[in-house]
Amino acid sequence: MTGVFDLHRLRLLRELSQRGTLAAVAQALNYSPSSVSQQLSLLESEVGVPLLEPVGRRVRLTPQAEILVRHTEDVLTRLERAESEIASSLHDVTGTLRVATFQTAALALIPATLARMRDAHPALRIEFQVLDPSEALSALNARDFDLVFAEEWPDQPEARFAALDYRELHRDPIRLAVPRGLPVEEIAGYPWIMEPPGYPQRTFNVHWCRHNGFEPDIRFSSTDVLVKLRFVERDLAVGLIPDLVWYEREVTVDLHELPVPMSRLLFTAARAGRGPHPAVRAFREALALAVAPLQLRP
Repeated sequence: MTGVFDLHRLRLLRELSQRGTLAAVAQALNYSPSSVSQQLSLLESEVGVPLLEPVGRRVRLTPQAEILVRHTEDVLTRLERAESEIASSLHDVTGTLRVATFQTAALALIPATLARMRDAHPALRIEFQVLDPSEALSALNARDFDLVFAEEWPDQPEARFAALDYRELHRDPIRLAVPRGLPVEEIAGYPWIMEPPGYPQRTFNVHWCRHNGFEPDIRFSSTDVLVKLRFVERDLAVGLIPDLVWYEREVTVDLHELPVPMSRLLFTAARAGRGPHPAVRAFREALALAVAPLQLRP
């Protein structure tokens, strides 16, 4: 054992613990699988104990490798905090900020937030991607993003990572959307549009219908909230739609309050070491300003 470990190789081991396969690590970091394997073999030589063991066609980390990964997380967090402190000492907010969020936020809040960031911090480059919250949070934990703006549906909590800093931003009411003039008493026998099976929105929708005494006739599925809205507008289906859809948009369907008011939680998440970075702070502040009009609604 040399006593000094190569940080780049430690990062690769940490990536393997997050992504599960050498191929996934190689793809994420734009390396070849053989190069990743070679670097991890060199790390094993440095440490002096086996770090990987074969399991079928895959590999898994040994207990000693898990120890290294835990300490690597601490080192990377300290380095991110150092970077954040350096950035905070500068006058201008610069660099690149990688952000991921869900679709309705991308349609409603993100354009105003990006415009405000562009005007206030022109030297900052922001890269943005629409991604399902569970994928986005996992990718944030794997250091693919710097900040995630996510949603959490009632009784459908997203997995929480200990290394992430979570901040609640807004409670977005959910209401029943029906075609104009459709009596609410007829929704039990009307076609429904929901997300595909496996999505937390779908689980919430189905549970809500069953709690209210009927099995929904789910004829249409889409992850696109505008598709859902269009089907309701054209008198093809009913659905449960959050209020954020109507941000700067005219209401084109009949909306009914739920018998027991429910809302989805909107929150941001960043890694503990990245949270203090001025770019992350600025984006969170700009996002809060975009959300503020929603919180003034009756």
